[in-house]
Amino acid sequence: MTAQEGLQATTAARANHLKTYAGLAAVGVALILIVMKLGAWALTGSVAMLGSLLDSALDLVASGINLLAIRQAIAPADHEHRFGHGKAEPIAGLGQAAVIAGSATFLLLESIGRLIAPVTIAHSSMALWVIGVSLALTLALVLFQRHVIAKTGSIAVAADHLHYAGDLAMNAIVILALVLSGIFGWANADALGGIIIAGLIAYGAWEIFRGSYDQLMDREFEDGERERIKAAVLAHPDVRQMHDLRTRRAGSDIFIQFHVELDGNMPLSRAHRISDEVEDRVKLLYPDADVTIHQDPAGYPERVSALARA
Repeated sequence: MTAQEGLQATTAARANHLKTYAGLAAVGVALILIVMKLGAWALTGSVAMLGSLLDSALDLVASGINLLAIRQAIAPADHEHRFGHGKAEPIAGLGQAAVIAGSATFLLLESIGRLIAPVTIAHSSMALWVIGVSLALTLALVLFQRHVIAKTGSIAVAADHLHYAGDLAMNAIVILALVLSGIFGWANADALGGIIIAGLIAYGAWEIFRGSYDQLMDREFEDGERERIKAAVLAHPDVRQMHDLRTRRAGSDIFIQFHVELDGNMPLSRAHRISDEVEDRVKLLYPDADVTIHQDPAGYPERVSALARA
């Protein structure tokens, strides 16, 4: 193993540990919030609090699925899965999206029913204390998840981060609903808060579904990322041209493939060395990427086209 390969292996191991810690932290926080919010909902009967409780329960389910997916995704490639297990993360994301969308529908119907038959909120001050503690715990988790996402690019952690970042906004809505309904007597505020939370939950489900679907369908990188890769490759003085750039993500795994055109008269050993140098340039942009490079003699695609026309 070369020094660079050893460094990449160490970096990958650290990233895997970070993702696992993030999954465990999310499960722990969700459990604490469920216990607190269950007590607050039992005291108040608030539909907005019910929405927050339901969201935390879903967070626990989603975080549990994420933790299992992360453990599967970080498993090394084997004989049956030569490209690794990274797609376990977006598969889990699709499951999360379905569960979250169902919960949003349930909460929306419950809130509409509460608009039709308003209920007075009791013990709102106790509920406010619960939400305040929930905000502090959620904020700490969100900041840690943001750090992990920046280091690993994990879609599973990103999905969890989306849940809990949305929770910050949801808890703020719950506070407003409790104040307006429990203290100022505006009964409809609680139901309206529930409807807004249902909308936020549904939007989060759509974002998770879209990101997971894109990865499972091997969607290409954005144009800006592709141009950065092309610029890094073409900056090598011996690369005449490049073509057939293909990119995709599978969880936190990145795959980049392309052809480079070189002087057709150079020795194979030199072409191989240039290919290694080009790969190193690409890995400066994506250190953990699996980069596959095919060498073509300069002008090869044009000659193939000419033969095809003939």
